[in-house]
Amino acid sequence: MPALPQPLLTCPVCALALQDVGRTLACERGHRFDAARQGYVNLLTGRGSPFEGDTAGMVEAREAFLGSGHYAPLRAAVVAAALRGAGAPAVALDAGAGTGYYLEGLAAAVPGVFPVALDISKTALRRAARRLPGGVSIVWDVWRPLPVADASVDVLLNVFAPRNAVEFVRVLAPGGRLVVVTPRPGHLAGLEEVGPLLSVPDQKADDVRAAFDGALVETGREDLDYAMSLPRDLARSALVMGPAAHHAGADGATPSTGRQAPLEVTARFTVQVLARAGDRGRAPDARDGTER
Repeated sequence: MPALPQPLLTCPVCALALQDVGRTLACERGHRFDAARQGYVNLLTGRGSPFEGDTAGMVEAREAFLGSGHYAPLRAAVVAAALRGAGAPAVALDAGAGTGYYLEGLAAAVPGVFPVALDISKTALRRAARRLPGGVSIVWDVWRPLPVADASVDVLLNVFAPRNAVEFVRVLAPGGRLVVVTPRPGHLAGLEEVGPLLSVPDQKADDVRAAFDGALVETGREDLDYAMSLPRDLARSALVMGPAAHHAGADGATPSTGRQAPLEVTARFTVQVLARAGDRGRAPDARDGTER
């Protein structure tokens, strides 16, 4: 396990700082959390979380789809939004990281950044841990107080994932920024032939902005639309790699059936950047040499 920047992670039992000790995270009071063989660390204590993470089938479908490159334009837009107008961040956290696809893109663009992947799904984090050997992958429920120190994160990513506004504000460093990706109405139109789609409200991006109630303000918004030509196996993967899997009647990627024509599918996203009202244009502390 790579050395943790300090302060960064906190003990979920006593809130003291966690230190890396070999393949273990430990605090001064002796609470210890060992890394799993697959590389992630489970910090959930007690009964864990009532929420169900992505299943093995959903993760397999997501890996197949993301590996095809069809969301590469979105990953590029996320990285550009995270870095626009500022220098390289020291710590980047993805809340609801899944398999680490978007955080991997940011880590590749910023050598030396310390990536932190948080997700409820152990299955997804096995992939994230492999993608992010220079960081740490943590099993965690984003709706709970994050096991992250105050003002310790320079870039916080939130891509198609739940948003804990109070905690996001707390962990964001001075000059830091939050990048949120949400779908827009019409996203994945064309997949109806494969299975039912979930509806997307018109005002989703505005709801994101309102959720932070002025504690963070929107400093940038970009709508990203493009067409995808999906073979039937990838079309199925696109449908069941996310929440629609619970409504599609099946879970996971399916083999291509014959020589059916590809489906023409629309991708429609909003990429938002939020920061503290007084931080417009200000770089994170790490960029001017301050050590946190």
